[in-house]
Amino acid sequence: MKTAAIPAVRVSPELRQAAEAVLETGETLSGFVEDAVRRNVEFRYAQKAFIERGLAAGASARKSGKYVLAAAVLGKLTRRLDKARKGGTRRTGGKAAA
Repeated sequence: MKTAAIPAVRVSPELRQAAEAVLETGETLSGFVEDAVRRNVEFRYAQKAFIERGLAAGASARKSGKYVLAAAVLGKLTRRLDKARKGGTRRTGGKAAA
């Protein structure tokens, strides 16, 4: 697959210096910008999907007339938080806890 260029972006000298200051060893400014664009695109897709799921859930609730009371949701979240604080459950995203 051929690569495509992203248009040059004019930034203040301070922003460029800040970006250069956080580059990892061997990382280029071009690579940094490419990574930033890639992450932002992924975030926007995830954000759009999240909003679509929320709108669909709202429409489904209106159609069925079935809703969950906020107090019930908050109660469940409080119990989960209390359990986690007591060491009962720990979510680490699939990685071993440190």
